[in-house]
Amino acid sequence: MRYELTVGLRYTRARRRNRFIGINSLVSMIGIAVGVWALIVVLSVMNGFQKEVRTRILGVASHVQIFGASNRLTGWQGIAQIAKGHSRVIATAPFVQAQAMLSAGSAVRGAVIRGILPADEEKVANFAQHMRAGSLDALKPGEFGVILGVDLARALA
Repeated sequence: MRYELTVGLRYTRARRRNRFIGINSLVSMIGIAVGVWALIVVLSVMNGFQKEVRTRILGVASHVQIFGASNRLTGWQGIAQIAKGHSRVIATAPFVQAQAMLSAGSAVRGAVIRGILPADEEKVANFAQHMRAGSLDALKPGEFGVILGVDLARALA
């Protein structure tokens, strides 16, 4: 350890005529320290949030989606029964999806609208766990109920 310290101090504490070497060494060490610090921070953030991100994304997005031609799937009940027959399929739920434009007062926002059957959707996604207000039970067949994400609701407020 004494040898490494001697060599390190030799190049960081330059004499008058070798001042450039000392400054250059100091700047290099600071650059390496900042780079290592940034790498440690990024790796810590990525490892820390990996589980949370995976849980949230897979909690609301289906692992597998079956679509028909032109995004229409006639006879979906039979296809759902066939899918349920697979040993690794836990549950199935139908949905329809389209793009929409929502407006409230002067605020206008684009959105992806997803029509679901609330009783079936709770089997495949855990929306209820992340909802801050209301519940999927408030959605009634034949009525026009809407559940908005918090960011979209703020943007339209």
